[in-house]
Order: sequence, then structure tokens, then C-alpha cells
Amino acid sequence: MILRPLIIVVLLLGILSPVSLSLRFELRSGHTKCISEDIKSNSMTVGKYHLVNPNQDHPLPDSHKLAVKVTSPQGNSYHTAEKVETGQFAFTAAEDGGYMACFWADDRSPEITMTVDFDWRTGVQAKDWSNVAKKGQVEGMELELKKLYDMATSIHDEMFYLRAREEAMQELNQATTSKMFWLSFLSLFLCLSVAGLQFWHLKTFFEKKKLI
Repeated sequence: MILRPLIIVVLLLGILSPVSLSLRFELRSGHTKCISEDIKSNSMTVGKYHLVNPNQDHPLPDSHKLAVKVTSPQGNSYHTAEKVETGQFAFTAAEDGGYMACFWADDRSPEITMTVDFDWRTGVQAKDWSNVAKKGQVEGMELELKKLYDMATSIHDEMFYLRAREEAMQELNQATTSKMFWLSFLSLFLCLSVAGLQFWHLKTFFEKKKLI
């Protein structure tokens, strides 16, 4: 009987637990690559990045440096770094929308290509669970239950956030539909008015010429 709730919790964790993927991409000198992440306000977000060294036996050349800038939807800067091989950032989002992380490298001749490893986590994924377990002396099942609770809370908040965005989109669609209706009505009225004026002008012209 005790194993049954344990199995249920493990299954729920498997279904609800977010997967953290490390994004790896190539960056050529003189070029810029930007990555966008949709983050809601008051959400914690952390990011780590570093240049991948293809030859672990030797350090990266001095030419292998990159610059990074993280900005909010309104253009506010949350992180800036220049001529670095590795770095990280962490902040609490102050506004909803797409946050942008841009990476670029100085132009060089001949052109060089670097590989960047970037890990960006938001919400529950951004929490350091190992640190939580140490501070709270939480072990085993209790830690898993705490994870599950935080995930459920995050999903609950995300549902309300998506519902609010859906309502905003519906209001925008209704407003756009109303404007299009009146614009179509105005266009039809102008077309009929122009047709009426043309008909009146032609009728007057033919009457003067005594053709009708």
C-alpha cells in the first residue's frame, strides 16, 4: 500500500518535471546570434554559457572570445559581458514577454568559428535543488514532494498567465474585427458615393449634349 503513492508521485514527476536542455551552436567571427525566451514577470531565470574547447589538452586561443548581452522586451539590459570565454547571469523578470540573449564575436581575418554551449533555465528549472536539500535538511521523498509541489504551483501560475494572454488576444481580435467592419462599411459607402457621382456626371453630360 505504501508503494502505490510512491509510484504515483514518481510518475507525476516524470510527466511534469521540465527537461533542461543545453543548447549548443556555432558562432562565426563578425556575426551575431540571438536566442529568445518567453518569461513571465516575477519569474527567476538563470543562464550559463561557455566556449567549447575542442582540444582539452590546450587552452583556447586568445582570439576565441565572445560578447554577450541579455535584454528585456522593453530593451532593458540585464547582463553584459565582453571578451569572455565563459559567464553566467541570474535575475528576476520584471515584465512579461520575450527576453533576448545575444552572442557575437569580433570580426577577424581569416574568419574563425567557435562553438558555444548555452544553458538557460526559468521558473522551477532555475532553482538549485541540491542547495535546497542541504539548507533545509530535506531528503529523499520529501525533496521529491517539494519539487512536485513547486512544479504544480508553476504550472498553475502558467495556466493563469496563458489564460490572461488568451483573453488579451481575444480582446485584440474583437477590436480588430470591429475596426475592419467599420472600414469595410466606409469603403463600401465611398465606392457607392463615387459610383453615384459618376452616374450623375454622365447623366448631366448626356443631357447637355441632348443625347437623352
